[in-house]
Amino acid sequence: MTRELRPAPAVDASNVVARATALCKSYGVGEARVVALDRVDVAVRAGELTAIMGPSGSGKSTLMHCLAGLDSADGGEIWIGDTEITALDDRELTRLRRDRIGFVFQAFNLVPTLTALENITLPLDIAGRRPEPGWFTRVVDAVGLGDRLGHRPSELSGGQQQRVACARALVARPRIVFADEPTGNLDSRAGAEVLDLMRLGVDTFGQTIVMVTHDPVAASYADRVLFLADGRVVEEMADPSAEKVLERMKRAEGAR
Repeated sequence: MTRELRPAPAVDASNVVARATALCKSYGVGEARVVALDRVDVAVRAGELTAIMGPSGSGKSTLMHCLAGLDSADGGEIWIGDTEITALDDRELTRLRRDRIGFVFQAFNLVPTLTALENITLPLDIAGRRPEPGWFTRVVDAVGLGDRLGHRPSELSGGQQQRVACARALVARPRIVFADEPTGNLDSRAGAEVLDLMRLGVDTFGQTIVMVTHDPVAASYADRVLFLADGRVVEEMADPSAEKVLERMKRAEGAR
C-alpha cells in the first residue's frame, strides 16, 4: 500500500531541487563498520552545476547515490522537490528515478544492441512516453550526434558514447541530473566536450546537475564545489577554478 507522504518542511532557499538533512550511511558491522556519511546536511540549488569532491573513502559517491535514490540511507531525510524519497517504497522510488531524475555514469551504461537514437529514448520508451519533437531535436543538436543516431555504441568513440548518455539524461526533462565521474574514462579533449555539454545544459536548458569528480579541471566547470572528508561536508567553494580546487586538495592531503 502506498504510504502517505509528509509535506516537506520549510527551507530558507526557495530554489532547492534536492536536499538531505542529517543523512547517515554506514557499511559493515562491529569493528568492520565504516561510516560513509555522518549526519550530512546538503542542498542542491536549481539551475546550477554542483560538484562533489573528496579523497577516496570520503563519502562523495555514497552521497550522490543516496541523493539519487540508488542507495538507501540509514538515517536522515532526502527530498527531491517536495517528495521525501526516504519515505518511498521500491516501486515509488523506481518511478521517481525514471520520471524525475537523469543519470550519467563513468561507464556510459549504454545498451550495446541499441542504436544511439534508441539509447537516448530508452527511458521514455520504458515510461510509455514519446519525446517532444522540438526538445529532442535541440538536445541532439546540442550533443552533436545528428549523423550518428543509427550507430550502435561499439561504432562510437568514448566521447560520443558519453554524449549519448548525456542526451539520454536530458531528453526526458528531469528535475535533476546526477553525473558520477562523467569524464573518468575519457581523454582530455572528449572530457572537455562532455563538460561543455553539461554547462550548456545548465546555462541554456536550465538543468540542475550534480557531478561527482576527482578532477580539478572538471570541478572548475561547476558553479560551486562541495568538499567531503570522513563522511562530512567540510567546505564549500563558489566560482571554483582548477587552480583553487587543486590548492584546496593539496591542503586537505597535507592535513591528512
